Amino acid sequence: MNPQEHIYLCIDLKSFYASVECVERGLDPFKVNLVVADPDRGKGAITLAATPAIKRFGVKSRGRIFEIPASIEYIIAPPRMQLYMDYSLRIYRIMLNFIAAEDIHVYSIDEAFLDITPYLKLYHIDAPSLAKRIIAAIYEQTHITATAGIGTNLFLAKVALDICAKHSSTNMAVLNEALFRQQLWKHQPLTDFWMFGPGTCRRLQTLGIYDLYGLAHYPEEPLYQLFGVNARYLIDHAWGREPVTIQDIHAYVPKSNSISNSQILFRDYNAEESLLILKEMVDVNVLSLTEKQLVTNHISLSIHYSKECRKPSHISRKLENYTASCRLLTDAFVHLFRNIIDPYFPVRQISISLGNVKAEEYAQYSLFADAQAIEKEKQLQKTLVSIRSRYGKNAVLKGMNCMEASTQRYRNTTIGGHKA
Repeated sequence: MNPQEHIYLCIDLKSFYASVECVERGLDPFKVNLVVADPDRGKGAITLAATPAIKRFGVKSRGRIFEIPASIEYIIAPPRMQLYMDYSLRIYRIMLNFIAAEDIHVYSIDEAFLDITPYLKLYHIDAPSLAKRIIAAIYEQTHITATAGIGTNLFLAKVALDICAKHSSTNMAVLNEALFRQQLWKHQPLTDFWMFGPGTCRRLQTLGIYDLYGLAHYPEEPLYQLFGVNARYLIDHAWGREPVTIQDIHAYVPKSNSISNSQILFRDYNAEESLLILKEMVDVNVLSLTEKQLVTNHISLSIHYSKECRKPSHISRKLENYTASCRLLTDAFVHLFRNIIDPYFPVRQISISLGNVKAEEYAQYSLFADAQAIEKEKQLQKTLVSIRSRYGKNAVLKGMNCMEASTQRYRNTTIGGHKA
């Protein structure tokens, strides 16, 4: 590689959740059939992770328990999200023994980007050797196997990891722009590439584009007509280019923000039960606003019905004033709910969003609002945030949280919707 180029590592913890469960049981994930799933959710439970051993039989992560062939003997490990977070933190600290925090971008619980450019000269070592050291240290201290992609930009490092490293006996692969074009321009399917989702690929196929070679050599004007400004990113990636650095990511400040919440329900809910869930979700989001000292003036609601028996219902509304009032936001969401709910079909997913979020100094009172009552409610919300932060989310509950259809008490004990 050119000594003037940046060199990045993308490190992935192989079958992370499943590997942690094997380590905790003294098992080898390359020899033992194990999936991480919540058995309480029945045969339809999602397999959050699967060991490399069971993947050889075609079992995939993010599948369903009932899809696993009955002929396979395997272990079901209930998810333990807090344990996985603890392991992830341990591994991050191992990386810090080699690379400074400002040169690390934690992409997810089991994946991180590292800018190793200045450290190659510091350690008098090449990129593959440094990657081997970090991978060896992770395994030595946690018994978790890691893989690595090495590239001259973030995109190439991720592609080297996702596509090339899995076919390497060393669990590593290296790409620069020239190698990328030589080895992967004709690779299919396009969905194997980072940032090329199914929707994007379907739209490219309408232009007769099925690989990155075709994209790189396609006239740019139709691409901009189809994808707008995002065409620039697609074209750059087709050539193996990526201008964004880890420093750019750390320095990025979003221009606008929103607070969202989505629940896939454990069973089919009728309209009345769904309204209860909606109120609980609004309550959670409002306390998040309060904790962050933010207000909103735009709300949106989506309702998905069971087994796609009808099209989802969507609605949004701009509020008259910025607010973080639980009472006002709940009333507004209830109004939206009653406008779009189809009471003849069971509900299976509800999503809400508070948009145009800004600092609370933007809050305004309507001329007809009781400013004193709103201020009193604000102080109450702050007190609730303080109590829950100190004693746990279930320390203070509302009456609706004790109803049979409520999900909030259970969800307060989970991380990311899964058991802690």
